[in-house]
Amino acid sequence: MNTQHIHIQFLPQSFSFQKQCTSFTVVKRPSWFNSCSTSGVIVRCSVNEIEEQKQKQQVVKRAYPFHEIEPKWQSYWENNRTFRTPDEIDTSKPKFYVLDMFPYPSGAGLHVGHPLGYTATDILARLKRMQGYNVLHPMGWDAFGLPAEQYAIETGTHPKITTLRNINRFRTQLKSLGFSYDWNREISTIEPAYYKWTQWIFLQLLKRGLAYQAEVPVNWCPALGTVLANEEVVDGVSERGGHPVIRKPMQQWMLKITEYADRLLDDLDDLDWPESVKEMQRNWIGRSEGAEMDFRVLDSDGQERDIKITVYTTRPDTIFGATYLVVAPEHPLLSSLVSTTQSQNVEEYKNLASRKSDLERTELQKEKTGVFSGCYARNPASGEAIPIWVADYVLGSYGTGAIMAVPAHDTRDHEFALKFDISIHSVVMPDDENSSQSEKAYTGEGLIVNSSNLISGLDINGLSCQEATSKVIEWAEKTGNGKKKVNYKLRDWLFARQRYWGEPIPVVFLDGTGETVPLHEAELPLTLPELDDFTPTGTGEPPLSKAVSWVQTTEHSSGKPARRETSTMPQWAGSCWYYLRFMDPKNSKELVDKTKERYWSPVDVYVGGAEHAVLHLLYARFWHKVLYDIGVVSTKEPFKCVINQGIILGEVQYMVCKDVDGSYISADSTDTLGEYEQESIPEEKVMKSGDFFVMKDNPNIRLIARAHKMSKSRGNVVNPDDVVTEYGADSLRLYEMFMGPFRDSKTWNTSGIEGVHRFLGRMWRLIVGSSLPDGTFKGGTVVNDEEPTLEQLCTLHKCIAKVTEEIEGTRFNTGISAMMEFINTAYKWEKHPRKIIEPFILLLAPYAPHMSEELWFRLGHSNSLAYESFPKANPDYLKDSTIVLPIQINGKTRGTIQVEEGCSEEEAFKLASLDEKLSKFLDGKSIKKRIYVPGRILNVILDRQNIKASVR
Repeated sequence: MNTQHIHIQFLPQSFSFQKQCTSFTVVKRPSWFNSCSTSGVIVRCSVNEIEEQKQKQQVVKRAYPFHEIEPKWQSYWENNRTFRTPDEIDTSKPKFYVLDMFPYPSGAGLHVGHPLGYTATDILARLKRMQGYNVLHPMGWDAFGLPAEQYAIETGTHPKITTLRNINRFRTQLKSLGFSYDWNREISTIEPAYYKWTQWIFLQLLKRGLAYQAEVPVNWCPALGTVLANEEVVDGVSERGGHPVIRKPMQQWMLKITEYADRLLDDLDDLDWPESVKEMQRNWIGRSEGAEMDFRVLDSDGQERDIKITVYTTRPDTIFGATYLVVAPEHPLLSSLVSTTQSQNVEEYKNLASRKSDLERTELQKEKTGVFSGCYARNPASGEAIPIWVADYVLGSYGTGAIMAVPAHDTRDHEFALKFDISIHSVVMPDDENSSQSEKAYTGEGLIVNSSNLISGLDINGLSCQEATSKVIEWAEKTGNGKKKVNYKLRDWLFARQRYWGEPIPVVFLDGTGETVPLHEAELPLTLPELDDFTPTGTGEPPLSKAVSWVQTTEHSSGKPARRETSTMPQWAGSCWYYLRFMDPKNSKELVDKTKERYWSPVDVYVGGAEHAVLHLLYARFWHKVLYDIGVVSTKEPFKCVINQGIILGEVQYMVCKDVDGSYISADSTDTLGEYEQESIPEEKVMKSGDFFVMKDNPNIRLIARAHKMSKSRGNVVNPDDVVTEYGADSLRLYEMFMGPFRDSKTWNTSGIEGVHRFLGRMWRLIVGSSLPDGTFKGGTVVNDEEPTLEQLCTLHKCIAKVTEEIEGTRFNTGISAMMEFINTAYKWEKHPRKIIEPFILLLAPYAPHMSEELWFRLGHSNSLAYESFPKANPDYLKDSTIVLPIQINGKTRGTIQVEEGCSEEEAFKLASLDEKLSKFLDGKSIKKRIYVPGRILNVILDRQNIKASVR
């Protein structure tokens, strides 16, 4: 090798090659170079090639130098801890606690959909700091979870290693976007110092009887070796991995959230949450009033046995219409009800039902299935013997696990009765005659009919449904056939997972007796043991059971041998209370200092996806209310205002339909043509035609245009790192806020970010000046110290008023529009006074903090603008200073013009002369006089000779 043509150089990571070198080798950086400040790789290339690349890099012209500005200010903020909220603060100042639903650090990292909510909370946090608030804006990691454990099983990598690596990547990505988080308060649910207090909360729940063990049917996935929540099961398989899931009774830890059902329901009314979220929680809690009714089981001779089936119904008024009972496949009495001839059929049906999730079983559209038990029960009101069926649309976990079926007045019961040929008795006469003639189930109210029995002593004929309900409940309680009952759809919270990667449950079971003994608080945290094998045991025993030396222990107080709990807490546990730990993250003596909690609670704005509208928010509210009851927190609710951001969908895909011959066909004709295929069409071959998209070459071919949620499987994920590299973080932040209303779903479009990037470039050039021939910019700005004009002040203050109002109303897109209008107007000015430009930069700062900091610095300020006062609109400049002035010619109104208030007669006449409509009456005419009443009218009197000429 000719060493005269070889050069070894350490290149910075920002250096990129525009063409491939003829000789290129990447080797590991030697250890002796670690002290050098440069980072990257050792590259061997010819000297001429490297010089050529440098020259090409130098002539790259950017709209503005974001590649220099953004790393500079991110480094400044970190080194100066600009956004740190100190422990000791001036509590006389107002506070603003704005929080993102902290993320699970997945291996995929961020995509451009994630920063949508983070950017919004950052804008709010920056605004409030500049308005003089103490701001708490932290970030952390919901880091326990099944994905990391599955990856550990597949690769042998400890889940902590994977999780910490993912956290580091997430943190780097978030910092690259300029978010003003207080990283000094960063927490992670996997750290023992954090989950010590998760375990402490569990002990308080246990102490108050709100944590208990019970054998419950759960979604058991043998392949994953864990219990799955209902939402983790789709079509009978696990959401992750697609493994079969069965229903299996297991001893599990439960949390008694039902104890708080009424409070969780009632306190929703006072929350500033989306009504849709509150309604979803109300439906999930599902409070209903009705009655429990007892149906005596009959033997083969029709005699009553010493067994009764209790049902819950919200329509006791329809009891005479109950023609059969349905019990859930997991009903505890089922084995004692089934006849010998039907036992095999029932057992087979139970096995089928065990493979379905609760969501699948209760889906209204699904075909009804069931099997006859071979047994009957007596309707206590009518005295009739009615069949007992087993069907999976009834859940053992809801109500009593059994229903009285009234097919004439319930849609699901009606479908079931028709399929299995069960009698239908109508007992409610609708007010509308058309409804009474319908062959469908009538589910409304009306007058009760066919509902009287002298033997039972119940007669409700002729009563309204409401009156009948009251009378049936009164009769049932008097005769011992039932009682009034308030019921909830809400079930107690299953609080255990058979997996390794979760918080250990702080209890032990004494050998021999199995007695449950909680750990002493001084023994916390109970940390996870190190394991090399995370695979499922296959027996239902959790992976922690393999840590024999950890499992086998002694009970602290008695010294008796004991066994640790080997199930771990679900992922929900750590996320139920993290907002409290952010208030006091380093406290080793208590969960949160009471003084700090009283100041910072509740969270003022909590932003996250609508997918957490029920479970996470409901569980967090439950824990918070328990902590309120024991005096740990001072508020009844954790989150004052909840905002759900919309989803960012992948770029629109255009599909053309093809028939069996391969010819293109229009999408609106596919219904009549039978089989067809779809082919992707590039955007450059597409055009808009009315409300549809068509092919440019053949506008008669209508296309299918659709956008999907970003996912790796669809290949439509946009990496924010790539966007930041090409356009800068401020452009990404601004574009995500400009795409549309914050709460709406939006479609990503790369051309859209290019437009926002050009806007930032125009703003930069307006203040700094045009670029030099080599693409760089001079230092300083072109701003002057002259006094602004009235027009400039009015333009500025209208922009201030609009942007402030739109940020506080989370209408970020219209706030950006107001700033764009300002820049468009400012480009028409010859000069740009400091008193106009400086407030505008402060206005821009929450949206585009890197550029704003740099411009602020160039204007001569040595400190960050993060705590500068946010501009306030002066009402004097918000008044509309223009008026409509009528113009008369010889006393006759010929038109109007727009003039400034206080406009002189000469200025008004000049504007009238330039007006296209009025000028034809004035051009070339001799004027006798002008009559001007400021703000009221301008009357131009022409010379009479002009009038005669006009007449001729």
